Amino acid sequence: ICMLITEFMQFNNFDLIETVAENLAELILDFSPLINGVKIRIDKPEAPIMLPFETVAVEIERKWHKAYIGLGSNIGDSYSILEEAVEKLTNHAAIRSCKASAFILTAPYGGVEQKDFLNAVAEIETRLNPEELLYLLNMFEVEAGRVRAIHWGPRTLDLDILLYDEEIIHTEKLIIPHIDMHNRSFVLEPMCEIAPYAYHPVLRKTMTELNTELIG
Repeated sequence: ICMLITEFMQFNNFDLIETVAENLAELILDFSPLINGVKIRIDKPEAPIMLPFETVAVEIERKWHKAYIGLGSNIGDSYSILEEAVEKLTNHAAIRSCKASAFILTAPYGGVEQKDFLNAVAEIETRLNPEELLYLLNMFEVEAGRVRAIHWGPRTLDLDILLYDEEIIHTEKLIIPHIDMHNRSFVLEPMCEIAPYAYHPVLRKTMTELNTELIG
């Protein structure tokens, strides 16, 4: 790793030490599957700012995160669309593992009359933060021809972040855990297939417990 860092510093030029830290963190995390996290501090003793200081420094901590992604499609060749989405997740540089459930055919959810859906769940390990992951999933949806016309309506590809580690996030753009996942058999059934003991940090129950409650 020391040689890797030395080569990185010799052959790369960055204007901001924040950029150096972020790129170095990515390089180290990608170096070996044995590395799960990294904490980096970079000091710049002669930074060009007009204030008295001893040194300017940036410190970041980055690691691999486990996330669960819900996949759905009911327009076009849904099987091929979901297969391609899993392949994109598997091959993305910021994702180091991807395990997908079986694809299941389910009735539409939300009261809009439409075709049945093909659904699945994928477990991934990623170094993306939740907002970056959301952006990536939205990009995959657009590439598949997703048009957001009707709420809970038909779609070529729907990708939702169900869980991200055991974090609880509630912003204007993102709610994790997914706000309605505990009421959806097409989420809980594939979750129980690949991660029966995954934990819902708000409801404080495993996927198996939630699924048992749902099916009665």
